[in-house]
Amino acid sequence: MQTTAGLSCAAFFPSRSHAATPKARILETKVISQQPEFYHGWPTVVRRRNGELWLSWSGGRESHVCPFGQVQAMTSRDDGSTWTWPRVLLDSATDDRDSGVLETAQGTLLVTTFTSLAYASHLEKKITYTEWTSDSWRTKAMPPEQWSKWNAVHARFTDAERKADQGEWIIRSTDGGRSWSARIPTVVNSPHGPIQLADGRLLYAGKQLWTDSRKIGVCESKDDGLTWQWLADIPIRTGDRNAYHELHAVEAANGTIIAHIRNHNEANKYWVLQTESSDGGKTWSELHAVCYGLPSHLLRLRDDRLLMSYGYRRVPYGNRARLSTDHGKSWSDELILSDDGTSGDLGYPSTVELADGTLLTVWYEASAERKLAVLRQAKWRIE
Repeated sequence: MQTTAGLSCAAFFPSRSHAATPKARILETKVISQQPEFYHGWPTVVRRRNGELWLSWSGGRESHVCPFGQVQAMTSRDDGSTWTWPRVLLDSATDDRDSGVLETAQGTLLVTTFTSLAYASHLEKKITYTEWTSDSWRTKAMPPEQWSKWNAVHARFTDAERKADQGEWIIRSTDGGRSWSARIPTVVNSPHGPIQLADGRLLYAGKQLWTDSRKIGVCESKDDGLTWQWLADIPIRTGDRNAYHELHAVEAANGTIIAHIRNHNEANKYWVLQTESSDGGKTWSELHAVCYGLPSHLLRLRDDRLLMSYGYRRVPYGNRARLSTDHGKSWSDELILSDDGTSGDLGYPSTVELADGTLLTVWYEASAERKLAVLRQAKWRIE
């Protein structure tokens, strides 16, 4: 059995050589969002067993940070050629942000999100974001009419009520998305949500957002997402502080669980870090660096290769992917999915495999024309 801290990368993975270099053939890239008056952020796409695609994201927004976020979703029954009109699944009294989606083995749809008061400091300072420059945001004074709108949302709750409403949440549908449960608290959050394991458990790799420690690790559900329990910490890499965010996991064909983490420590800053568990998520190996990119979504393909999709927030801005043919022990050179972004305000790609082996990747991306973000998708093949 693994230990947690102290297990070296070399001990777990004796070789770090790259897998053979594949190529990506892009078949089509297009904007799929249908409401240009709103900012769309942080989507996740999943393919159900019946072939239907579900896409969820944070919509109804004014900007990257604002109080108006809602969890929205749309579906496609023709492999992403067309999408239904967006539907609001959840709209709390404050900002509902990043959204993940999963269909469980029982056919239940799970959609994740978290509530945020990140906008509050901007409201207090009367500033707003304008554009992404390099790796930071440029701000400007907030117009009075915008401040009034934000303040009206803020006034829905008292300070105590706003604090109590902060949380990591999941909603469930057992009827194919026609109706949804009330919010269920989870122990962690991460943009693309939990995964289903071969033993029937749901595993959620993420970060605790509203605790003093804000530790990273995994929680589990043994009742199809109704309740969640902490399972294990992921140890901090030697020399790091806990500047980790936005995890996602996948179970490889050999039973190894691989988790990717967005890293903001000075060593390998803005890189994907990886950790592995060989005992069902109870213990985790020491973190090691994979590549530049943030954050990563993991997918196991039908031929058991693993695919990581990630945003590329430096010139040329876009989205990239890598393949593993050895259960995550090594990763190929990068496959470029898009490289025509106008700023670093983009990414969070997630990928599904269609029936014919074509891959479909969805991400968000700020529009150069209006400074609002749209949803884009690419259909592509590995060659």
